[in-house]
Amino acid sequence: MKDLIQIDHLSTYFNTESGKVKAVDDVSLRVREGEIVCIVGESGCGKSVTAMSIMGLVEEPGGKVVNGQIHFDGKDLLQLTKNELRTIRGNDISMIFQEPMSSLNPVLKIGEQIMEPLIIHQKLSKKEARERAIQLIEQVGISRAKQIVDSYPHELSGGMLQRIMIAIAISSNPKLLIADEPTTALDVTIQAQILDMLRQFKEQSNMSIMLITHDLGVVAEMADYVIVMYAGKIVEEGEVVKLFESPQHPYTQGLLKSKPVLNQRQDELYSIPGQVPNPLELTESCYFHDRCEHCMDICRTQQPKLKEVALQQKAACWLYEEALVHG
Repeated sequence: MKDLIQIDHLSTYFNTESGKVKAVDDVSLRVREGEIVCIVGESGCGKSVTAMSIMGLVEEPGGKVVNGQIHFDGKDLLQLTKNELRTIRGNDISMIFQEPMSSLNPVLKIGEQIMEPLIIHQKLSKKEARERAIQLIEQVGISRAKQIVDSYPHELSGGMLQRIMIAIAISSNPKLLIADEPTTALDVTIQAQILDMLRQFKEQSNMSIMLITHDLGVVAEMADYVIVMYAGKIVEEGEVVKLFESPQHPYTQGLLKSKPVLNQRQDELYSIPGQVPNPLELTESCYFHDRCEHCMDICRTQQPKLKEVALQQKAACWLYEEALVHG
């Protein structure tokens, strides 16, 4: 499969009163055509900032992409002007944001918000855009579409709002859909429906999906390829089946170990010890070292590089360097 988007050495920092936060630190990844890539990790690990960097939504002076390249369809998105980026954003690349209630404009009707990208990118007339908006509302499984199109966001449930966000995102038939925690705060039944819907759209149009989540159940169900992030860095990546069957990084092992197992009684659910490090206090070390049961002296003083440690699996861990040296 051909690469649709390729990110090389992306670093995005934020300036705060307390100092510089390396939200995304030297991240490289790719998404192929028709592929679902899941980015997983705890809150604050850089998943959403990676997505915002792709969309060009990190703005100075608060934040800045300080290094890297984002190649999409032969163009480096970081080198485009704002106008050039606008023609791609919402058209070739769309994003479903984490909180639909705060992402939708509360004073505009649902129809107007779906119609906007259709008028801007597809050059439809208002009448054509309204008809298409009604079709999209029906397409995402909402009944009474002709009434819903004239409703305001506060009149709809959370699940319906998330479907509206999906309708907006797919309205221009994007090549890449970025879904940032698309099932947050939804009950399991609605969550399953949303995921099925995304999978159907992907199969119908060969659309690529970058799915950001902390839910390993969602990862197992949806992903072709998985990227595990921790403290702004990628610590492991690989094909979904291999990563679940044989996780290589201690952090990934901890994440999988902390997931409850169906029909298996557990007196106490496993929890990774310690806390995610303060991003203002990161040093030249493995960022996971103070939570890792395998920690060695080198882990406290040097940062491991991401490299292939098993067939089609990469991990950033000194354990494998030690194995190579002493093996």
